[in-house]
Parts: sequence; structure tokens; C-alpha cells
Amino acid sequence: MFDSLQHLNVNTAPVTLALGALPLGLLLFRYLRPAPRLTQIPPTQERVLILGSTSGVGRTLAHQYAKRGARICLVGRRESMLEEAAEECRKLCESDRVLCVRGDCASVEDMAKVRDAVIKKWDGIDTLIITAGVSALQPLMTVAGVTASKDGLSPPHATAEAINHAVGVAKAAIDGNFFGPYIAAITFVPLLTFCSTSPSVLLLSTVAAIIPAPTRTLYASTKSASLILFQALAIEHPRISFTSFLPATIEGDFRASAVDTPPNSSPVIHEADPNKHGLRRDVVATRCIQAIDCKEKTVFMPRYMRFGHFLYWIWPAYVEWRGRVKYNFRAD
Repeated sequence: MFDSLQHLNVNTAPVTLALGALPLGLLLFRYLRPAPRLTQIPPTQERVLILGSTSGVGRTLAHQYAKRGARICLVGRRESMLEEAAEECRKLCESDRVLCVRGDCASVEDMAKVRDAVIKKWDGIDTLIITAGVSALQPLMTVAGVTASKDGLSPPHATAEAINHAVGVAKAAIDGNFFGPYIAAITFVPLLTFCSTSPSVLLLSTVAAIIPAPTRTLYASTKSASLILFQALAIEHPRISFTSFLPATIEGDFRASAVDTPPNSSPVIHEADPNKHGLRRDVVATRCIQAIDCKEKTVFMPRYMRFGHFLYWIWPAYVEWRGRVKYNFRAD
């Protein structure tokens, strides 16, 4: 009897070992194999258009693509910063591989001008990256002039003037976070379709687009609108690889130009200092490029945010409490 059991253990040992090695083998295959897109478009032949490349992740992406030897077109509203970013890239690669065009993503005329420029220079593009956008940092009622205290709301109602102001702020957020990507999609999706062997689009969104956060009412809702827009576009245009990138808070000065900051005032940041606790720009940019190369559909950063999205549907009260803690928000 013991001999037969021993014989059984000997025979099953290789099977057990093989089953244990299978997950490891799959992980190694996933992370060590060449990115499928790189076999179609080598890095030095890739034509990359970055909308919103004067600062933040967009500027860092431009640096990293320049180091890879790609042809890059930088687009931004602030001409002086755009030229600075372009010069930085020219020091990292051959200068004739860098093109810069001043433009606002929310302007049809500007986006048509950018399209004409990349067609004239490169006969099209392979990769469209949209990092442009605007921030909004205040609770919605604060934007409308109504503040909360232990005694209730003050004043008890928003005035017509305050409501009009809140509508104007919302329009600015919609222009930057929805109409910008909307116009870019209409302008460049047809170009990508006919001029690239492996067309790709990356939309830099935010995890707040799918996990609601206090003080981010306008920002999250407008980002959510563009996220769904691009997810639907991915279904309508299956030949193009669409990547939705959903990071948590990133370091930088993105919040300095919040559309809901009153004139001549500094933005009120409710969360812990992003420059101390936020994701590093270079790490985010590297992960963006990896996602494009591997044709990933939806990327959460950090990865555990994916579980936060799932948790919101099974335990929303906990996620809402964590949101209030993160943004130091007190609901009276």
C-alpha cells in the first residue's frame, strides 16, 4: 500500500510542478514578449502627436518619445512653454524629428491647422495622445456662492447671478475636458484610420471619472464624459487601438489654473500636497507608452484603483467615506 502511494507521489510530482510553473510562465510571456505594436511600427518610425505637451505628463511624454527616436509633434496653448518643450526634445533627438504647433484643443481651426501640419510634414500620424485638460477643485455649491457650515447653508439659496457664474465655470470645464477631446477625435480619427498600419489613441483621463470624489464635481463629470466618448469610439473604430488611462493624483502644477478659482486668487487644494504624495510624472509617462505599445484597453494607476472601482458598487458608503478623508471634505 505504501509502495503504491509512494509511486503515486512520484508520478504526480511533475504534474504539480508543471501546474505551479504555468502561472509564472504566463506572466513571463506577457511581460517579456515584444510589444505587438513594436513589430508593426518600430519606435524610430512612429509619428506621435501629443495634445497638451507644454507641461505635466504631456511634456514628459514628449521627452520620452524623443529619447526613443520617434517623430513627435507638440501642441499647446502657451507658445513660450511650447518652444521650451520643443527645444528640450531637440536636445534628445535629431532636431528635424520635432514639430511644434501652437493650438488649443477646443478650437476647431487650431486642430485643423495641426492636422494640416502633420500631413505636410509626415503624411499623417500613428499615435494620438491627449493629455490636455483643465482642473476644477471646489465643491459645486461653493462655485455657486453657497457655503456649508454647522448652521446649514449660507446663503440658503444661490442667487441668479451666482448660478450664471457656476454655468460659466462649467462651460470652461466642458470646453477643456470634453470638447477638446471631442474635436480632436473628429479631426484625427479619420487620419489615423487611413495613414497608419497600427493606429493608436491614448486619452489621459482620471480615476475620478469612474470613482466619484468630493470637490471634484465638475472635473470628474467632464472627464467622465470624454472617457465614455472614447470608449464608445473604440467600438465604432475597432481598427484603432484606444487606451483609456486612469491615474490617481499626479504631481505638478496642473491645479494652478483651475477654472473655478476666483480671479486674483490662489486655488484651494483640499487634498494632501500632490507634489509630495502624487504619482511621479515620469513614471506615469513611462506607463502610458507601455500601454500604447501593448495596446491595452483600460489602465488604472496605481493598479489597486481597479479594485476601488469594483468596491464602489458593492460597498459605496466606504468608498464615499474614503473620498471625504482624502479630500479633507466635511459634509455638514
